[in-house]
Amino acid sequence: MAVIAVDDDEQAINVANDTDYGLQASVFTRDITRAHRIARRLEAGTVSVNCYSEGDNTTPFGGFKQSGFGGRDKSIYAYDQYVEKKTVWIDLS
Repeated sequence: MAVIAVDDDEQAINVANDTDYGLQASVFTRDITRAHRIARRLEAGTVSVNCYSEGDNTTPFGGFKQSGFGGRDKSIYAYDQYVEKKTVWIDLS
């Protein structure tokens, strides 16, 4: 685990987002409101709070930016990369 000392949350978010990659990020804090606020702004496919985890099979896994292959593995969201969705409207009146 890499640890970079910063002065405040804003600097931490800027340092974390200053990369071409965004697979996973972790936030360590006792303040859950603060964790949610930071997690919303992190440019990462998965954000873990007080741990490191990619989730489980019910959650999508994939990165932002140059991380991954542009899709989401695991969960129902994985199907989106293998299908084309189409809507057809038919008036039968």
